[in-house]
Amino acid sequence: MSESQLPAWQLREARRCLYSGGVIAYPTEAVYGLGCDPLDPHAVARLLWLKGRAPEKGLILIASAIEQLAPYICVDDITTKELEESWPGPVTWVVPAAADVPAWITGGRDAIAVRVTAHPLASDLCSVFGGALISTSANTSGKEPARNPLQVRKRLRGLPDMIVNGATGQLDRPTEIRDAASGTLLRA
Repeated sequence: MSESQLPAWQLREARRCLYSGGVIAYPTEAVYGLGCDPLDPHAVARLLWLKGRAPEKGLILIASAIEQLAPYICVDDITTKELEESWPGPVTWVVPAAADVPAWITGGRDAIAVRVTAHPLASDLCSVFGGALISTSANTSGKEPARNPLQVRKRLRGLPDMIVNGATGQLDRPTEIRDAASGTLLRA
């Protein structure tokens, strides 16, 4: 087991927390993230409250494999190839959302932000959950993101149900976001 992976009992506890509608904090490529089951409206509402984030902003989904994103996205083979060439990795793509994706994920838009994470621990969490997770920085909206568990405790309006200990990746800032249709860099 590499040092970035959690012991099996902690992965089971994280899965239990997610399945029961909990919000977890966990390390990602650059900062600590907040995550939950994207299809649980109560969990998403609590996550948004912890951040003080407006639902209209939409949320990112992370996954351990592109197949976990399939229910949420509507892309052609060319776009799929482009996504696969950049993943796993620190690139979040904005792509057309599937017709039935809830507005609390998309912010009411026809597009969704998705990433196959390169962070081993975040990937393990998606794998044990069995699907994509919401991923947004662990901080009050507009403030500096948390980079360790202590900062998670200090930078939110309340505590998540579980804080997963681990090291963040080597990036200095959150992942870049690109529009798949135009290739435009939306966040560097």
